[in-house]
Amino acid sequence: MKFGKRLIGVAAAVAACALTLSGCGGGNAQTQTAGGTSVADTITAQVAYATRDFSPSTTSSALAMAGNWHVTEPLYALNYKDYSVHNALAAGEPKQVSDTEYVVTLRDGAKFSDGTAVTADDVVSSYKRTTAEGSLYISMLDFIDSVEATGDNQVTFHLKQAFPMFKQRLALIQIVPSSMSDDDLKAQPVGSGPWKYTEITDQQVKFDKNDEYNGDYPAQTKHMVWNVAVDDTSRVTAMQAGKVDVMEMVPANAFQTLQSSGSELETVQGFNLPFLMFNTKKAPFDKKEVRQAVFYAIDTQKLIDNQMSGQATAATSFLPENFENYHKASNVYTKNVAKAKSLLKQAGVSGTINFTLYTTDHSWITQLAPQIKNDLAEIGMNVDIQSMASSALYPNITDKENADYSMVLAPGDPSVFGNDPDLLMNWWYGDNAWTKTRTFWKDSEGYTKLHSLMDQALAASSDSERQEYWNQCFDLLSEEVPLYPLFHRKTTTAFKKGVFKSVDAIGSTGINLVDAKLAQ
Repeated sequence: MKFGKRLIGVAAAVAACALTLSGCGGGNAQTQTAGGTSVADTITAQVAYATRDFSPSTTSSALAMAGNWHVTEPLYALNYKDYSVHNALAAGEPKQVSDTEYVVTLRDGAKFSDGTAVTADDVVSSYKRTTAEGSLYISMLDFIDSVEATGDNQVTFHLKQAFPMFKQRLALIQIVPSSMSDDDLKAQPVGSGPWKYTEITDQQVKFDKNDEYNGDYPAQTKHMVWNVAVDDTSRVTAMQAGKVDVMEMVPANAFQTLQSSGSELETVQGFNLPFLMFNTKKAPFDKKEVRQAVFYAIDTQKLIDNQMSGQATAATSFLPENFENYHKASNVYTKNVAKAKSLLKQAGVSGTINFTLYTTDHSWITQLAPQIKNDLAEIGMNVDIQSMASSALYPNITDKENADYSMVLAPGDPSVFGNDPDLLMNWWYGDNAWTKTRTFWKDSEGYTKLHSLMDQALAASSDSERQEYWNQCFDLLSEEVPLYPLFHRKTTTAFKKGVFKSVDAIGSTGINLVDAKLAQ
């Protein structure tokens, strides 16, 4: 199979297959063409994440975001294979009036799946929803001062200052009807994309082709079904049996099984990572030397080899090495017990340090914790492990004014929003909950210095100058480590052999079948 620039093949012609529900296409419904060729009319996928909040303006769920890529459109959309930007609802490039003013014209004749026209007012209201008080998107869009409709199909953006990634950031604002309530959007959004939701339950997400869509990437089948299977074994079993066309997040121990049963696998180095997060207000982790000692104590490569079956790359910076703006940080952490103990001594810490390591309950995260506990014991840290769902950990343990926790191990992947360093750093180190009520790092000397460098990067007159400032940011983060990656995961997606014309997997969480086309 050829793996092309975007994921564009799905449900190949299957002339040799019988016209039964158990035939080619993984149990998909079949249609009969004039020439007698059998072609699947439903794409079926096994997805690895679950949620019931699908609101495009508020969700950060991997399932909801991936689903919305197919149903709702921003003005400009990202290709998550290489993070290139293409027109979605926008008819063309933004017209630059000045350094702080841009005008965007909507695609002619664009309609939502309910048949109503997409207007400039819908863009304005969608921006306001996405930046409403408490929104997790605010820090990624706070360079925008205001948005106004300057015609039925024209929108003007006023910026607070010149912003070099303006076009890419507009991918965060998914356009939805002004008439829809927030509750309705959370349950089942309506959009102008190539697909439309028909049903969302805890077990499945169902889509139909949006016949009102007039953009460049029309759906090529009538239906699409995503089976929600958080458990690895369930997804593997379905893929192995040939019941689905695509499987998200293939575990390494299933590679050979799926290849032998007729799947092709594509692995992509992504940003997805496990991080260690510290309460920087609680001794002894209020000292960066102690936080550094923790990273030097951990044998990250051993975690990768054993718990991750080699499907990850040890962090040598905040960014993975395959990202365009990568810079090897001044501090690269490899296991060095002597250096860790020296740093503890330098920080004035002696004796045993007792604390609880809180982790989320994701299986791949909980598998990392025992070795981390053993590694930390070598430098005099006695760790008790407690695992719980993210929905319990953050509100009950970390997000408190006088939080008493010491350290958290959890996963994260803001690359679903984009890949520019300013966005990725603002996710965890911006003026938001992560620095205010989790790491408590906001307004520290390191925080202030980081944001000074980030501001200078945005104001830089050239890409090379901007990169120099970002390099200094990466060095600073590797020194301060209030929250920092252990490694960056590789993501493997399975595609049923013979079904796809050409396929590209993506490195972020979620699956993207927006470009899906029948092989014949």
